[in-house]
Amino acid sequence: MKTETTQNPGGVNLHRRAFLQYAGAGAAAIGLLAAGCKKLDGVGMKKTSANGIDIGSGDLAILNYAYALEQLEAAFYNQVATTPYKNINASESYRLLNIRGHEVIHREFFKAALGANAIPDLTPDFSSIDFTDRTSVLKAAKAFEDTGVAAYDGAGYLIQNPDYLTIAGKIVSVEARHAAYIRNLLNFGDYAGSDVIDANGLNNSMTIAQVLAIANTFLKTKVSASHYNYVA
Repeated sequence: MKTETTQNPGGVNLHRRAFLQYAGAGAAAIGLLAAGCKKLDGVGMKKTSANGIDIGSGDLAILNYAYALEQLEAAFYNQVATTPYKNINASESYRLLNIRGHEVIHREFFKAALGANAIPDLTPDFSSIDFTDRTSVLKAAKAFEDTGVAAYDGAGYLIQNPDYLTIAGKIVSVEARHAAYIRNLLNFGDYAGSDVIDANGLNNSMTIAQVLAIANTFLKTKVSASHYNYVA
């Protein structure tokens, strides 16, 4: 039987079967997270206000916060795959496509787990990024990945359910690997610079408010956390 593939602009195929294997690996975790979300139904419900989509409060708010960031990253890498920068080589094309695959899985993971509690689909605004230029794309990717890691690190202590914390830890580990790869593409050997690692060898963290201020510059549909008690 012929295997379905997704063709990326650099000529590298991503086998649909392999993609589904990645996605299937998280099926049990989705069930676990979904069960917990049902127990917390209504605690973290989102609200629409003049500030856009509000993530609400409680653990569901943190999950929706992560979902918003994963939506943004997935949309960015989808655009990179659709309109590759000039003279992209096969190696970079292949690895960026792999990152796209991870981000799509993360996005769909949160969407499936949150169910009716999920915030709506967000509309990105990438007008500040020149997708034809390698440096512009990689600098944007660096910003997304470094911010994503700092976001998970900064919000982790707010999670009450240990099951959610475990899953968040597994996802942020993958995001950190993405960040290291992107940084190395921009500056060979720079996997973790002093701008993201402190004097104690620990990754810098960012508050929800700090992260959303950055994320909203790339979103037409704004996201707020005005109902969350631990934004500051």
